[in-house]
Amino acid sequence: MDKNEKQTQNEIASHIGRLLREAFGKGPQSIFVSISRPFIIIYLRKFLSPTEKILLQQDEVYSVQHTRDLVMRSLIPEIKAYLLLLTGMNIREFYYDWGLHNHSGILVEIESEDSQQDFTPQEWYAGKEELHQEIDRISHQIQKKPDETQSYLINERTLLVVRTGILISIGKELIRLGFEESLKLAERNLEKNHLFNNNQFQKILNCRIVDVFADWDFHLDKSIIVFILKPFQE
Repeated sequence: MDKNEKQTQNEIASHIGRLLREAFGKGPQSIFVSISRPFIIIYLRKFLSPTEKILLQQDEVYSVQHTRDLVMRSLIPEIKAYLLLLTGMNIREFYYDWGLHNHSGILVEIESEDSQQDFTPQEWYAGKEELHQEIDRISHQIQKKPDETQSYLINERTLLVVRTGILISIGKELIRLGFEESLKLAERNLEKNHLFNNNQFQKILNCRIVDVFADWDFHLDKSIIVFILKPFQE
């Protein structure tokens, strides 16, 4: 990693930390930024405000998720503008998810195709085909097998899966009727339950899975999954 890239990562981490601290009253304790065009992945650790901690103790998980959704909607335009200014990446897609049990979170940005350059993250890694089969199997159980599944090893600790074509007719109709938030909540609960309680992924990737995140852009009929990895010997 060159000096400029490290500096860019530090500047993004600092800016995101300040934004979240101002919005929530408390920012993440640590922020890890990975840039592998067309992707920027920002992993947040130890991120939970005192108010949220009280709500979670009272099993008000939905309240925390709903409030964070409202706050993130207001922050996303500012984050996109900042990333364009700093990196020249015109962000088209923005995904996020929280690991409330771990006090962690993920932000995933994907730049628009017209601004993508000839950069490609590592597309081959051991276990890729088996991982896709397992992801497709889970997707099929919940909605349907994706039309396309792609994955990228962003670095040794970050694996990104991008699925397109996952919505069935009832999902599309729920979105049309204005139930997008409810659909996303149901998808997240079902899918993350399958992802978390699946020992196959650790066997396939031959490493510990520290965190799993998932989010959807129903209007693009796309979804992302991020695995945060840790080698067994560590």
